[in-house]
Amino acid sequence: MIRLFLLVLVVLGSANAQLSKDFYSSSCPKLLDTVKCTVEAAIAKETRMGASLLRLFFHDCFVNGCDGSILLDDTSSFTGEKNAGPNKNSARGFEVIDAIKSAVEKVCPGVVSCADILAIAARDSVNILGGPAWDVKLGRRDARTASQGAANKGIPAPTSTLNQLISTFANLGLSTRDLVALSGGHTIGQARCTTFRSHIYNETNELVASFAQTRQSKCPRPSGVGDNNLAPLDLQTPTSFDNHYFNNLINRKGLLHSDQQLFNGGSTDSIVRSYSANPSSFFADFASAMIKMGDINPLTGSQGEVRKNCRRIN
Repeated sequence: MIRLFLLVLVVLGSANAQLSKDFYSSSCPKLLDTVKCTVEAAIAKETRMGASLLRLFFHDCFVNGCDGSILLDDTSSFTGEKNAGPNKNSARGFEVIDAIKSAVEKVCPGVVSCADILAIAARDSVNILGGPAWDVKLGRRDARTASQGAANKGIPAPTSTLNQLISTFANLGLSTRDLVALSGGHTIGQARCTTFRSHIYNETNELVASFAQTRQSKCPRPSGVGDNNLAPLDLQTPTSFDNHYFNNLINRKGLLHSDQQLFNGGSTDSIVRSYSANPSSFFADFASAMIKMGDINPLTGSQGEVRKNCRRIN
């Protein structure tokens, strides 16, 4: 009985191991430098890639936790999340994750999960583009499953109302302040016409007329025309991680409906104003919220696996 009890403790302990910033300090001491070097090269080649890698981490964590499931390709017998509505023709940067994984495998084969690589790459992307740095908690394992249905339901839509956003984040253990801070990730990157067409044509009462007109010039009203045309989420500094996103909201220049909802006479107006006035407060809260988001339902210990190839299960 004692042996059985000890065995149960070991199994439970391995399944519920805690994430730690030092998880790979002995098993893969060159990990952080290896990831950052590859991310720097990718962003030097295409600045937008920083935003794309950050978004991949968001879309991974919001679907059954931060488990690398978004990275799995569809096969004849497996349906992943890449073709879910929020990701299809939109989620990108998979080849950069492949390159990071390849580089990491060379220095410590079979040790580091794709889920952890995604978490580190998101942090490095933000920092390289001028944003805050934080200690990434590590020790996640990779999922052997994915859920297109959960991706369709769990990732906040650009048409979301403020109450819907607050509820979605709360269901994942994230506060309203976390919601506003993490939305500030839209200070970098671009969005497709399909995600903001309705906003710039049907909700002009929420926007400055000149801003709506500028966006309309490259996003025609008819559906199917220019759907993939891009516009910067942050009109002022789309390739720099700063607090200008919040200035845009106050000036009625939020590209997405869900962006402008954060400053539209509701409960989050005061948080937007504070981040607009105090960039250091935004940076601190963003870093804190990213750590909290990274804690959403990770697989640890003996759960899941460490994939050899991020696109497929071992």
